[in-house]
Amino acid sequence: MRVIFMGTPDFSVAALEAVHAAHDVVCVYTQPPRPAGRGKQPRVTPVHARAETLGLELRHPVSLRDAQAQADFAKLQADVAVVVAYGLILPQPVLDAPRHGCLNIHASLLPRWRGAAPIQRAIMAGDAETGICIMQMEAGLDTGPVLLRAATPITEADTAQSLHDRLSQMGAALIVDALAQLLSLRAVPQPDAGVTYAAKIDKSEARVDWTRPAEDVARQIRALSPFPGAWCETPLGRLKLLDARAVTATAAPGTVLGGLTIACGTGAVELRSVQREGKRAMTAEALLRGAGDLTGQVFT
Repeated sequence: MRVIFMGTPDFSVAALEAVHAAHDVVCVYTQPPRPAGRGKQPRVTPVHARAETLGLELRHPVSLRDAQAQADFAKLQADVAVVVAYGLILPQPVLDAPRHGCLNIHASLLPRWRGAAPIQRAIMAGDAETGICIMQMEAGLDTGPVLLRAATPITEADTAQSLHDRLSQMGAALIVDALAQLLSLRAVPQPDAGVTYAAKIDKSEARVDWTRPAEDVARQIRALSPFPGAWCETPLGRLKLLDARAVTATAAPGTVLGGLTIACGTGAVELRSVQREGKRAMTAEALLRGAGDLTGQVFT
């Protein structure tokens, strides 16, 4: 089929590669290059970079709301558009332009976690599983009927990064299946019951409150790893917390109990991966080899 691909971050790259291998990708839409890094030089998106290496036509409009952008989109005469973490709202003329409409790869089991941060919110909430839905797009935010879905468990070992990588590969495989079966698939409307919204992660959510239960703190740490990264103040300075699990222990919240096990309001968390300011991520053991015994110190 003639496919328009619309995506921006790393999460979208696997799907681009899979669709390109199976179909004719007539154009790739992605976000424009933006200033990044210390020099604030324009940096292209991961999808832009991969599309260039694949020799695909690229477009990065600032908006799709003007008539010319919509006309240019329609002129591609696509059979379908595949959309995954694109980052722009698609107006109705764009949704209607491909012969079979626009299909979205969404990283949750809809209708749970519609919106911007489904991976992080699923971990934070303690969900037992999440997954991928291939959805027929409509004007509402992730409200369209679902064509295919696949689930995966969320384990205590999962961070946002590990779950992101697994769901990216699942989405790539599932969209290829959906395109192969497109004419025979039945779009199932989402139920009204169970709708939740995955609000964008705000940096203000990243500071750890040690008075909360250990399970909540451990999930917060894993959900925000690696970005923006949960953090706390310590005798060593600000410490970014990248991986943790809840354990059984009792002490005043914030107290280091031995190793890098920190007491919480109930229980404690064992920090497994951390990062000091200006340093690379390291294991708890590596940090303690340099810092020495922190038992009895208080993290805030």
